[in-house]
Amino acid sequence: MGFNRPSKIQENALPLMLAEPPQNLIAQSQSGTGKTAAFVLAMLSQVEPANRYPQCLCLSPTYELALQTGKVIEQMGKFYPELKLAYAVRGNKLERGQKVSEHIVIGTPGTVLDWCAKLKFIDPKKIKVFVLDEADVMIATQGHQDQSIRIQRMLPRNCQMLLFSATFEDSVWKFAQKVVPDPNIIKLKREEETLDTIKQYYVLCNNRDEKFQALCNLYGAITIAQAMIFCHTRKTASWLAAELSKEGHQVALLSGEMMVEQRAAVIERFREGKEKVLVTTNVCARGIDVEQVSVVINFDLPVDKDGNPDNETYLHRIGRTGRFGKRGLAVNMVDSKHSMNILNRIQEHFNKKIERLDTDDLDEIEKIAN
Repeated sequence: MGFNRPSKIQENALPLMLAEPPQNLIAQSQSGTGKTAAFVLAMLSQVEPANRYPQCLCLSPTYELALQTGKVIEQMGKFYPELKLAYAVRGNKLERGQKVSEHIVIGTPGTVLDWCAKLKFIDPKKIKVFVLDEADVMIATQGHQDQSIRIQRMLPRNCQMLLFSATFEDSVWKFAQKVVPDPNIIKLKREEETLDTIKQYYVLCNNRDEKFQALCNLYGAITIAQAMIFCHTRKTASWLAAELSKEGHQVALLSGEMMVEQRAAVIERFREGKEKVLVTTNVCARGIDVEQVSVVINFDLPVDKDGNPDNETYLHRIGRTGRFGKRGLAVNMVDSKHSMNILNRIQEHFNKKIERLDTDDLDEIEKIAN
């Protein structure tokens, strides 16, 4: 895949995952550090192709992430032609009474639970490796936590359990301890959480129109391969996408009310470079992996439902750039005392200074691009 040495998480996790007997693991690692490749290797190492039934099970919080993990398995398993993969996701209908014959199943918790318990497409007692990806999102998503625990309880005692999460709040720990017996633990320090390869800046504006102007100035001054722009609401996202289109940018819009298939199609077009700018709400903060994204713009800073800084979402959003050790750039738009306060609290949380950027000064913008 073009890499010549393992990343930090791979160096730490692989010896444990590939040990004899295989070890259980709870690992924290931000997106873009190669964790998918690590747990895919662990799954591939346990598959016995002669046995035509599921031996590895990987749970993802969303349809998009399940497909993305599947792509990694296909890439890494391409010299393993007998390896077969099935997707347990909404809309993938099997005949009643059928049994899944593929070796690895990737899916979302609700569908996987149905396939194991209600429809009996999978015999959970034969699963050797169970992976929970993006555990923090699982916990935050209504119902996923409960479904994941129910699936885990059907698995054999000697099944290897691997749980990955980009953030480790107390809720993740409590959940992890219910799911993973006697785990090895790999955990990051908080200041290691913000990716060192990403330069973070903020721009002071007075209103939405000034934010848009600052955005145009950025585009005028630096070469941006592809950019993701995050907005707080669908309404702002639609407005911004329309304004950028008027300026001649190729823009894609992604938001939560779209059908799953529509979302997948938009992401695929963006991944292929057909659109250079993706304007989105939080739907896209996690796991979407487009290597050419060189700039992430927080048109609105991420806040939770009470209006407090959402540090985890901030980390995931800016983590869409600077992937696989490349340089990245994150620009935050600040348009009020309130949003300045949010930004200061994000800086404190990660113990990382976010520099001010004057988008009216072209020389200054050019400097940050180099």
